[in-house]
Amino acid sequence: MPEIMDADWDGFIDLPTHLEEDLIEIGSTLPAWSVEGAFLAVSTIERYRAELDSASLFGAIRSRLLAQLKGATGGYAVVRLRNTAQALGIGDQFLRLATAILAEVAIPFQPFQRWPLWKEIGTNLNANPCLSTGTGYNAFHMDLVNATQPPDYTTLLCVRPDPLGAGASILSNTREAVSRLTPSTRALLADVACSYGGFFELSDVGEEYKPFPVLDGESTGSGFVRFTAKMLTESALDEAHTYAARELADQMVAGQVSFTLQRGDLLIVNQHRWVHGREALADSQHDIEPERRRLLLQLFLRDRGPAEPAASQVMRGECPTIPHRSS
Repeated sequence: MPEIMDADWDGFIDLPTHLEEDLIEIGSTLPAWSVEGAFLAVSTIERYRAELDSASLFGAIRSRLLAQLKGATGGYAVVRLRNTAQALGIGDQFLRLATAILAEVAIPFQPFQRWPLWKEIGTNLNANPCLSTGTGYNAFHMDLVNATQPPDYTTLLCVRPDPLGAGASILSNTREAVSRLTPSTRALLADVACSYGGFFELSDVGEEYKPFPVLDGESTGSGFVRFTAKMLTESALDEAHTYAARELADQMVAGQVSFTLQRGDLLIVNQHRWVHGREALADSQHDIEPERRRLLLQLFLRDRGPAEPAASQVMRGECPTIPHRSS
């Protein structure tokens, strides 16, 4: 049986050739998904899991992925599906396969009511450069920072990288960054003092959290380091709290990792532990045809709660539904 290849670094997961061949075959036959409210339907999860389980090497990849995302030292992973994307194209077949893989981590869902399960993040030359669809530096943040129940994971699938080679993804371990702060700075970040963003047309992310603390005092598995660099300029923070937030931002930058996603790369970020962002795209984006500019697809994941059934229970039919936390 082929060995699973070592990653270039801890967060990257390459697939054995034999498994890639199996996944290409599986992807070509997976049915369209169904949703229940904002969540991927249980029937779809069951069907997709059964198909993945038919690939002999997928169990090892699943274990490695879960360990990387949920282990004591992990928190993000990039599953390299480049050959699969080359074979299937990044259309319905590939997206069904990617959704199936993500459903092994947690439950795919779309909290934004106006968008489908996979949300496009393109390149808009007229957008604020600092936004996700802009061309400038997109500073560290967690998604839906101002919701009482943010997504547990955010995922980004690269359809097209910046053809000029820029726009690297950046990530930072928030827990490690906090550990390098002084006790007095951490105390300020525990104050309920920050606010950022709007809150409308959302599902299954709880209520609006405004103001909120950066440090909520919860455990790593359930709490968040609620941070977005934009709150430094868009929150009415006093001098002391602004200084504390900037100290945290500096520590995040000092500990960041960066890499450039390529076509078919699937980035998964555990928001309880890491924040993400993006380096600026290359200049001369106006010279690139719109259909060749950088394009990502985003999908969110909700962890199964402690009262929810394990995957094996669902497969054995012991539980008819998977309950979800709702707003």
